[in-house]
Amino acid sequence: MAHPSIDPSTRVALAAYLHDLGKFAERAGVFDDDPRLDAHLTLYCPFHNEGRWFSHRHAAHTALAFGAIERLLPDTLLGDTTPFAGRKHAGDVDMSDATDSLVNAAAAHHKPATFLQWIVATADRVASGFEREEFDRYNAATETRANGLDHYTSRQLTLFEQIRLEGTEAAENTLSKRYALRALSPRGIFPAAVETCEVRDRQAARREYRALWDDFLVGLERIPASHRSSLPLWLDHFDSLWLAHTHAIPAATAFGVKPEVSLYDHSHAAAALAVALWRWHEANGKTGTESISALRSRSDYNEPKFLLVQGDFFGIQDFIFAAGGESRKQAAKLLRGRSFQVSLFTELAALRVLDELGLPPTSQIINAAGKFMIVAPDIPEVRTNLATVRDRLDTWFLEHTFGLAGIGLAWTGASCADFLRRRGERDEHTPFARLMTRLRQQLDIVKHQRFGLCTQGGRAFTEAEYPFGTCAYNGRLPADKLIDGTPSCKLSRDQIAIGESLIRLDRLIVVDATARDELHDGRTLRSLEVDLFGYTLAFTASAEATGKFGPLAGTGVLRRCWDFAAATEDDREGKQPLWSGFARRFISGYVPRVSTDDHGVLAGRYDGLVPASERPAPGELKTLDMLACADRRPDERDPSRWLGVAALGVLKGDIDNLGELFRVGLRQPTFAKMAALSRQVNGFFAIY
Repeated sequence: MAHPSIDPSTRVALAAYLHDLGKFAERAGVFDDDPRLDAHLTLYCPFHNEGRWFSHRHAAHTALAFGAIERLLPDTLLGDTTPFAGRKHAGDVDMSDATDSLVNAAAAHHKPATFLQWIVATADRVASGFEREEFDRYNAATETRANGLDHYTSRQLTLFEQIRLEGTEAAENTLSKRYALRALSPRGIFPAAVETCEVRDRQAARREYRALWDDFLVGLERIPASHRSSLPLWLDHFDSLWLAHTHAIPAATAFGVKPEVSLYDHSHAAAALAVALWRWHEANGKTGTESISALRSRSDYNEPKFLLVQGDFFGIQDFIFAAGGESRKQAAKLLRGRSFQVSLFTELAALRVLDELGLPPTSQIINAAGKFMIVAPDIPEVRTNLATVRDRLDTWFLEHTFGLAGIGLAWTGASCADFLRRRGERDEHTPFARLMTRLRQQLDIVKHQRFGLCTQGGRAFTEAEYPFGTCAYNGRLPADKLIDGTPSCKLSRDQIAIGESLIRLDRLIVVDATARDELHDGRTLRSLEVDLFGYTLAFTASAEATGKFGPLAGTGVLRRCWDFAAATEDDREGKQPLWSGFARRFISGYVPRVSTDDHGVLAGRYDGLVPASERPAPGELKTLDMLACADRRPDERDPSRWLGVAALGVLKGDIDNLGELFRVGLRQPTFAKMAALSRQVNGFFAIY
């Protein structure tokens, strides 16, 4: 049964998530000639008597842009729109009875008046790390920067170029790289020379924005209409669409702010903070005029309203490289399957936390390298539910892995003030840096108290039956079945199934375990045997096959639908946008396949090493034995002879001092900047 707060929380998330939708639309020039623009400037933008001008005009464009996309969003007009006021039809943004509509809460973040508008405005400011005086100056600033560029022509800086461990700060005029204004693609994650992507021609710069905006609208049409009935499911899809089209749009350019954080990362951070902030105020009955005054004056900024929740998978190496007598025969499938299964463990553990706390997908701010972070409200119900989830995760891993792997769950309280940056303070001494230190310390404690064994009466081992001996693919686990005479356990069979499905199917659906009987395995569907933390997983093929599960979305049992398809064969340069209408989960999807040449002009490469009868057909995956022959070459004097050693080499990459880079590598770290760096580091390994 869904948490009663999930739909209202998702609506709050959507309002905060799209509060800067107008930045995208304004820079694209979508509403430049719209007759409603002047009225919207008066409603949503700060007016400055000196010079008589409106600043932050993008807020007016946010309201207009909502009208342009509203037909493709979940219903925000009729029916239940809690906690917002409903509207009779699109365009009623200035009706007196619609003051607290979702679109008004999003668009009024620079001129907030109501409680819900202040929730979004506060989340926006906290996500940016603004102190009050700094924000007031930002709110009065123009969009023209000292270097002559503005919000149209500025392109996003890369955080990687600014990392310094010695405590210095890189001046912007020394930075030579920018991100091109393009949709997310494998090639697009790399910054380019500033001369190639940052131009001073405003019209040319705006044409780039318009092309991206038009592509965004086309992409929005691709989200299945049937999924709008499940708000969290739809928002998970939309999050991937927004990432694909705003990962390289600078979130802020005014008041000397470096354009270094993307609109995506700022939007995501603001949404996570807004939901937690709203839930805290609702739970404590603080939604009236006194609370509005406190948010405006920041008099309650030191009150702990947030709970940062971090999960960390431990035992990765032993889990991935576990061996058994038959593991060599399925080595490639097992390695692929186990690597992806680690990602599934963290994804599904995070989903279990979100579902138990009634939080939308945007409340998960980080998901990379076996770790996740969620922003929750610091209320008693949440702390109680977190303890329950931790026990559930511990029980699952003890039952299925005998404690060889697990997920630690830690949390710590935080206030709005903890997210602010303060000029003049050393980065490691800022409130935000101290907050991250507290969270790491809590996680370290949890790692040393794995599975809570000390609280279970000292029972460290469980009984296990080995009716078929040990699993042939993982010699530490008991087999529960013989298949063609080979003993195996469910977990290993799932790993092999995952390894096979990753190269044959394109999507993964997650349903409540109670709906397992509604999944019917076949050519386009393959279910996994083991439920993960109360969810059943199944791989599916095309969008048409996936679309058959629309009714499950309507009943709420379809919790997630993730696309992990690799780049298409004709996208050899890796420039096609990574968006297909479903939420995206990135894995390094390249696999070497057999070509017709492998059975023709290159067949001699394998003679005497790989029997012809064991060579897969064209289009199928190459075996490890075939890969071992990849470097063999024909003898120039006798082309019928092939020279070279058949051997495999293993290259393992790692980033030294990664924790140190996150802790002190960036000057003036903020919540959004930390999330951005985590996402971009993960993108190199998972996308490219």
